[in-house]
Amino acid sequence: MNLPDTIEYSHEINRDLHTVGGALEALTTLQADRPVSLLDIGCGTGTWLRAALSLGVQKVRGVEGLDLPDDMLFVPKSLIERRDLNRPVDLGERFDLVLCLEAAEHIEPENADVLVETITRHGDCVLFSAAAPGQAGTHHVNCQWPAYWQEKFNARGFVCDDAPRWSIWNDNKIEAWYRQNLFRATRDPQGAGTEPRIKPVIHPDALGCFSEGFLPMHKRFLEEGGASWRWYLSAPFKAASAKVRHKLR
Repeated sequence: MNLPDTIEYSHEINRDLHTVGGALEALTTLQADRPVSLLDIGCGTGTWLRAALSLGVQKVRGVEGLDLPDDMLFVPKSLIERRDLNRPVDLGERFDLVLCLEAAEHIEPENADVLVETITRHGDCVLFSAAAPGQAGTHHVNCQWPAYWQEKFNARGFVCDDAPRWSIWNDNKIEAWYRQNLFRATRDPQGAGTEPRIKPVIHPDALGCFSEGFLPMHKRFLEEGGASWRWYLSAPFKAASAKVRHKLR
């Protein structure tokens, strides 16, 4: 099935911001007991799927909203299913661990509950992170503090805690936005909503994401020919299309 791209985001430009090494370091620290199965919702190029396979996770699967070419992926394309994450997704199976990392901020605010419902449908243990208010990035349309997402997980019977982010807080092998935003959600209908609210914090190593220095870094990347010919040829058409949609809104 051919799906239209529902967000204006380029994994090609942002490829260096999400690494297999960072994902591998994080999973090694966070998951002492290796899950047998893992689902990554909003998996992008598959960095966390690649890390999970390297650690011996037997079954991995990803869901991604954009159609990415094979040469950009870190795992076989057969492991990634393309779906519109603004709509409900049901894969018909459950996983020991579900990830949704730095993806939720790209989903329109009116569809935030739809995304959390998709996440919680597929497992009882979730690692989640999403961009904080003011955190720069492409198509960041719903940047929120963790307590916003915590409330949505609570409504679906999940207790949330931010112990995971403190366990990796000082590990500079892991990208700063994960260290800043990560929390865990665990199915517990009796306790859901009774736990402390997750506090808003900014990681010192992520300060550059909240300054004017972040966007010029992407600008230099493009000006120096860092992207592929495919990106430069398609960019004018995508920009024009985005402008039309913006005006129509």
